[in-house]
Amino acid sequence: MLNQVILIGRLTHDPEVRILEDGRKVSYISLAVQRGFKNMDGLYDTDFIKISVWEGLATAIESYCTKGIMIAVKARIQCWKYELPDDKKLNMLEVIAERITYLSSSSKNDTKVSEESS
Repeated sequence: MLNQVILIGRLTHDPEVRILEDGRKVSYISLAVQRGFKNMDGLYDTDFIKISVWEGLATAIESYCTKGIMIAVKARIQCWKYELPDDKKLNMLEVIAERITYLSSSSKNDTKVSEESS
């Protein structure tokens, strides 16, 4: 059996780092991922995917991940079930990062570098 997701996109904001009551560190990032096909208007839609990053990986991304940077995330999907009032159930999916690869700096930094080298 296999539970693996690969996402490539740009961070929509800097990582949100939290320390839980039990001392574990978790960071939340949101990745803008462009779809591989065009919509009815001939444009590419973008999905904004929230990703949880835990412990050592959360520490590592604090210094290097900033808004606009392009990354690849190898992750797994975890399912949560919540019981709501009136016997309703809510199923939630969570994307949990297992590995992050830096593909480029932010687009703002790319512009600065190309302007400086001209």
